[in-house]
Amino acid sequence: MTELDQSEHRVSDLVGGFAAATPERDIFTIRDLAREFGVSARTLRFYEEKGLLDPARRGEQRLYTRRDRARLAYVLAGKAVGFSLEDVREMLDLYDLGDGGVTQLKVALAKFGERIERLERQKGDIDRVVAELTRASDLMKAKLAARGRAID
Repeated sequence: MTELDQSEHRVSDLVGGFAAATPERDIFTIRDLAREFGVSARTLRFYEEKGLLDPARRGEQRLYTRRDRARLAYVLAGKAVGFSLEDVREMLDLYDLGDGGVTQLKVALAKFGERIERLERQKGDIDRVVAELTRASDLMKAKLAARGRAID
């Protein structure tokens, strides 16, 4: 699977949920999640430090629940499309409001719209710069050709 395919998969996971992909287990170790999601144990500890994950402890061992696993998938999906960890946390924290996820979905939809608008503006800026560089390159090629010089 290419990086683009993985990114698209994460985005669809962000919207569609994780029930179908969730193993029949209830508890996961740091090694389990690191291997499954292709992240380091350090990354998982960082997300824990930021309050995005909340594993139970058994001595020194971290034990992650299905909820932690789902939250990690949302974090990674959000990061894949350029959301900040604070944006992701805001969307995740709305899950527990008791309104069936309606507020969470509305906030996520608004944030998706804002992100799309920002990316469309950036895309327009990039397209303008590429067009200008192309025109400038063509002009330089024409000047070199007029002087009988080859383009290396």
